[in-house]
Amino acid sequence: MTIKAIFLHGTVVIDAYLVAALGETSLAAVGLAAAIAGFVLGAIQAFSGAMQIRTAQAFGASDPVFLKSALAAGMAISLTVGLVGLILVLAFGGSIIIAMAPSTEVAGLAQEYLAVFCLVILGEAIGQCISSYLNGCGETKLPLYSLCLSVPINVVSSVVLIHGYWGLPAFGVAGAAMGSVIAVVVQVAFLLHRLVRVAGHLRHVPGWRQPSFLQSLNRHLGFSLPIAATFLSAAVSTQVCALIYAKLSLNEFAAMTLIGPWINVTGTVGMQWAVAAGIIVAQLLGQKEQEQVLDRFLASAWRGAFIASFGVALLLLAVCLSANALYGDLSAETRSIVLAFLPILLILPFPKGSNAICGNTLRASGDTIYVMNLFVAAQWLFRVPATALAVLYFDVGAVWVLSIQLWEEVLKFPAFHRRLLTGNWKKSVISG
Repeated sequence: MTIKAIFLHGTVVIDAYLVAALGETSLAAVGLAAAIAGFVLGAIQAFSGAMQIRTAQAFGASDPVFLKSALAAGMAISLTVGLVGLILVLAFGGSIIIAMAPSTEVAGLAQEYLAVFCLVILGEAIGQCISSYLNGCGETKLPLYSLCLSVPINVVSSVVLIHGYWGLPAFGVAGAAMGSVIAVVVQVAFLLHRLVRVAGHLRHVPGWRQPSFLQSLNRHLGFSLPIAATFLSAAVSTQVCALIYAKLSLNEFAAMTLIGPWINVTGTVGMQWAVAAGIIVAQLLGQKEQEQVLDRFLASAWRGAFIASFGVALLLLAVCLSANALYGDLSAETRSIVLAFLPILLILPFPKGSNAICGNTLRASGDTIYVMNLFVAAQWLFRVPATALAVLYFDVGAVWVLSIQLWEEVLKFPAFHRRLLTGNWKKSVISG
């Protein structure tokens, strides 16, 4: 799961790296367009994250009717979210870009990128749902294989289409989006093929978890909404902050656009460890394991989270120290800002990783409302207002703006750990 997530976020890093050769203007355009599309992709991933836990509960209970209901309901919800999001992006995306872009040139390039990238949204609606189902069933290698197939295709096609090799036109930033479209088509085709092999027998399983599919869909939605709201709030608040970053100077915005994907890529080491821990907790609860088993597992998972956080800090250290070599085409000022981020990046992984263990364990036990409230409060009562004030009112530098992410994790730390240490999550009863 970690390798798969690194591949996924690594695609964004690769796109940014390839586009960086075109200069700060093109890089800023990709960052702005990605922020718009990120609202919808975040919503898709939010419901996929909820489906992952739901599937794990069904898999732990060894209930084929439960598995069939989770898959069908999850796919229906994911496709609906993707289609509604696509319509909203097509209707309002251009206006938002014009309002937030630092220049007309950036706005034009961002609109070109977004117009093509919209096709990725439909592919992700299907692909994320299938990947979550497979992860919940323990088939975590298959989503990884899909990215091992699609990422090289994305890189090669993006390079060719950006620069116009092999006799093709040079599409610039739009070429990066075209490469992503080609890759997601290949990925979804592979996942559909593997899903038929893994879950094809569910077509012959009669009935639904509830008396009808509609009732099963409502039950699935009721379970998913608090989890999805948590993920969606995180995605939307992140994209709102990304739009606010566009009001920084061009060099500062370019630096934030560069470091954001790296934080996501390296952070997947800790985040996916926590997600995997949550899946196993859900399976153990579905199997009605004793509290001692749950305690032993969680203690080992927490030790692993600390080691993962240390590894993330080392990776971010390497990225910052290599900025001059990685991004030699960018200005010295942009590269110096990336290096200045280092003190924050060395501390951030530790509270973030421990909070993630708490959040995923509580979600797996069904304590989804508390997790949602804590995340939403931290994001919308602190992170977004603090970012807006820092950038739009106080006009502080990018380093201080990035530090807001660290302070958000520090604020959540006591509430998460106090809730988990009460031990009530171990008494959870999984229902359909």
